[in-house]
Amino acid sequence: MSLIATAQAQATTVGTSTNPIMQFVPFILVFVVFYFLMIRPQKKRLENEQKLITQLTKGDEIYTKSGIVGTITGLTDKIVTIEISEGVKMKVIRTQIGGLANKLFDVNNKDQPNVTA
Repeated sequence: MSLIATAQAQATTVGTSTNPIMQFVPFILVFVVFYFLMIRPQKKRLENEQKLITQLTKGDEIYTKSGIVGTITGLTDKIVTIEISEGVKMKVIRTQIGGLANKLFDVNNKDQPNVTA
């Protein structure tokens, strides 16, 4: 019996002698990978979207996040008026603008799928 007790005592002392910082290394590594694969790209995408929304001007051809394409005829701080057909105007919340329509059909744009007619 003393051989088993000695083995158990050695096993418990080996487990408790590890550095507590080393126990957090896997968590830190997971967070770093998570940051570079998910958080950082999302942050860049949001910054680009905010930049686009602030640079909108009358006459820009845009598309909304719901898929409507039109030309901007009026701008306020929160509302964009777009003309989707001759004489047909629509008001859209500014944050719902998806992007410029010319980039939607741009063949060299890697963010959007290629659309051919």
